[in-house]
Amino acid sequence: MTVLVTGGAGFIGSHLAHALLEHSAAANSPLASSTIVVLDNFNDYYDPQLKRQNAAELAKSPRVRIVEADFCDTAAMEQLFAEQRFTHVVHLGGSPGVPYSVNHPAEVLHNNVQGTLSLLEAARRHPVERFLFSSSSTVYGPGAKAPFVEDAPLGTPASPYGVSKRAAELLGLNYAKLHGVPFVSLRLFNVYGVRMRPELSLAAFATAVKNEKPIRLFGDGSVLRDFTHVSDICRGVISALTAPNIAGECLNLGHDQPVMMRDLITLIEKCAAKKALIERLPARSEDMPLTHADLTKARRLLGYQPAVSLEQGVRDFVSY
Repeated sequence: MTVLVTGGAGFIGSHLAHALLEHSAAANSPLASSTIVVLDNFNDYYDPQLKRQNAAELAKSPRVRIVEADFCDTAAMEQLFAEQRFTHVVHLGGSPGVPYSVNHPAEVLHNNVQGTLSLLEAARRHPVERFLFSSSSTVYGPGAKAPFVEDAPLGTPASPYGVSKRAAELLGLNYAKLHGVPFVSLRLFNVYGVRMRPELSLAAFATAVKNEKPIRLFGDGSVLRDFTHVSDICRGVISALTAPNIAGECLNLGHDQPVMMRDLITLIEKCAAKKALIERLPARSEDMPLTHADLTKARRLLGYQPAVSLEQGVRDFVSY
C-alpha cells in the first residue's frame, strides 16, 4: 500500500504520518508495511521551519517520502499519482483559519476547493481504494441543531472557511457518485495537541499564560468548543482508511464534550500554575457560538471513541 498524506508536514498531518508508521508496523495491520508519501508546500501561513522540522523527523523512516509540491498544481498531481500509484489518499492540506478566511476568501476558496478538485481529478484518473477528506465542524452553521448530526440540516456556514470545506465536500460526494471515487468526508472538531498551530486558541492561550501576556478573548467566554485530541483524530482517520461501506459518507470526529472558553482558560491556569491576564474583545460574527459533534455514526461505522480527556490533553500541552 502507498498512502498519500497532503499537508503531511503540518500539525495533524505529521501526527498522522507517525501514527500510520506505528500502526502499519504490526504484521496483522491492514496497512502493514505501507509506504507514506508526505506532500506539503511548506507555505508561510505559520513558520515554515516548524513544518520542515516535522518533515525531517518523518524522513528518518525509510518508509516515508517527502514531496514538496502544491496540490493545486493539476499537472504536478497527475504526475505524482501516475508515478506513485497511491492506494489511499488522506487530504489534510489546505488553507486553515476562520478569521483568516474573512480577510482572504479568494485564497482560501482556491486552495480548499480548487486544490481538492485537483486531487479528485487525479484520483479519478488513477483509482484509489479510499479518499479521505479532512473537513471541519465549520460546515455546520446557524440553523444546525446541536449536537451536530452529519445527515441533519447543516445550516449556512458562518465563514468563508466553512463554505470552502462544505464546497469541497460536495465536490467529493459528486465525484463518488459520478466517477466512483471512494470519497469519505471526516468532519474534524477543534483539534489540539503538541505541535498545534500557534494561532489556535488553546496554543495562543497557553503561550500567553506561560509568558504572562494578555489572552485575547473574543466575547464573554461563553463560546463552547468540542476540543478533540490529535491522537483521537488519528485513530479515527486510520479506522476510516479501511472501514467497509463508508464511501460517500460524511462522519464527525470530535469529543462530544464541549467546553466554554472561559473554562478552558481556567484549566490552563491550573495546569500552568499561573493566573491568566485577559484582554476582552468584541465577539466575532464568523465564530459559531457552539461546536458539538454527535458521534453516533462514527461509533457505528468506524468503532470511533475518543480516549484523551481535555484535562489530560491540556496538561500535556502546557508541559510541552
